[in-house]
Amino acid sequence: MNVAVLFLLGLGLLEAECRCFFNRTQDHCVCYNLSQESVNSIIQCLPASVVEFRGGDLERYVAFPISDPDPNTIESLGSLIFRKIIFGDLLVPEILLAQVLRLFSYTHVQELVFDSCVFEGRGNWDRMAGQDLPILSLHFHNVSSAVLTGREQDFSSLSSFLGALQELSVTTSRLTSLPCAIGRLFTALRSLDMAQNSLGDESLTPAFCSGAFPQLRVLSLQHNNLTSYHSVCEGVQLLRELQHLSLSQNKLRADPSSSCQWPLSLRSFNLSDTGLEEVLTPLPPSLEVLDMSCNHLHTVDVSLGSLKKLFLSQNMLEAAPSIRNYPLLDTLHLDNNSITELPWDEMKNLRDVAAADNPYMCSCSEAGGLQALAAVGQLGQGWPQHYMCHAPPHYRGRLVEDVPISVLQCNSAAVVVPICIVLVLIAVAGAVSLVRSRPGLVRSCPRM
Repeated sequence: MNVAVLFLLGLGLLEAECRCFFNRTQDHCVCYNLSQESVNSIIQCLPASVVEFRGGDLERYVAFPISDPDPNTIESLGSLIFRKIIFGDLLVPEILLAQVLRLFSYTHVQELVFDSCVFEGRGNWDRMAGQDLPILSLHFHNVSSAVLTGREQDFSSLSSFLGALQELSVTTSRLTSLPCAIGRLFTALRSLDMAQNSLGDESLTPAFCSGAFPQLRVLSLQHNNLTSYHSVCEGVQLLRELQHLSLSQNKLRADPSSSCQWPLSLRSFNLSDTGLEEVLTPLPPSLEVLDMSCNHLHTVDVSLGSLKKLFLSQNMLEAAPSIRNYPLLDTLHLDNNSITELPWDEMKNLRDVAAADNPYMCSCSEAGGLQALAAVGQLGQGWPQHYMCHAPPHYRGRLVEDVPISVLQCNSAAVVVPICIVLVLIAVAGAVSLVRSRPGLVRSCPRM
């Protein structure tokens, strides 16, 4: 019990009044305004694997003496089962953070989150040099701090810690740049999320310079200030291991000409909600997933031999793209476009088709094709309520599911012609039978 209090004291989270709430179902404990007098409330968090601390001003603890723990304390800290710790709504003096971060080396905490925090001042990180921490995931959301430029030496002292990180996110934090030297410290990072910041086209090349983020697989640049498709390509082309890239919610423009080559490793590309009126080129050649939903596309006429999933919902398409351009495609989403007919015969081999909220021309062939796709479960959750007829007039407003597709209604010729043939054959047979039964009815013509 004293170990938990010591750990929380070391984190500098002690305030005037403490309230802790432990949700056993979620294995999550939340504490507000911790205090030294609230040991009983703190104790209930000990069985939790996720602990969240919210609220407080830590400036008063800047001078709090934090010495290296003795062997007994180290053993006790190692017995805590905390795996994830969240700090929220805190004013954090960086000098204090530099002191207490070392305590995490004695725990099993693998994920550390700072949510809506303000980092104040500048700490001395020299004592962190060579210090290994168990933390593999580090997240900052809606935080503010001093600019990163000029702080390369501070971060170099954290090289052992940063070099072991596998996942990093800095979101909604007004980030405008990331120095090259800092990026080179993240030698094992697999995933980087910098969504909802203020990164511009000119900031990418320095951030992803040669040697920076050498193992990066997943990169999100969603909702920044990116505008040039060519500049983004040039900015990330040195990320040789990159597999997933999101540029969603940036307003991208087509450059007059671009010879830039995307990383050959890129497999998933998110260009949703980027204001596209045409498909930007060149596209990464080995794409397996392409998301261009929520744009202003009228046509999609590109060929990608390795593409497996294509998302084009909420555009202005009047026709579906040719499936023949994507021989490996298994998923196609076309919801909320202006498509009246689908090449349903080409879609029979797809596993997942979504084409709800389109103005369908409910001809027998179109309605029958959609009903056939739905019968084998290919149309997903939108069927049948979001598949409506727009034409012909007598079917407008009806569900495609309710359009009759019997042979008599859809192809009367296919019924009438066989009936007529049968009637003709019956008549001929009757005439032949009558002639044979009355030979006198057949007379020879007189000879001249």
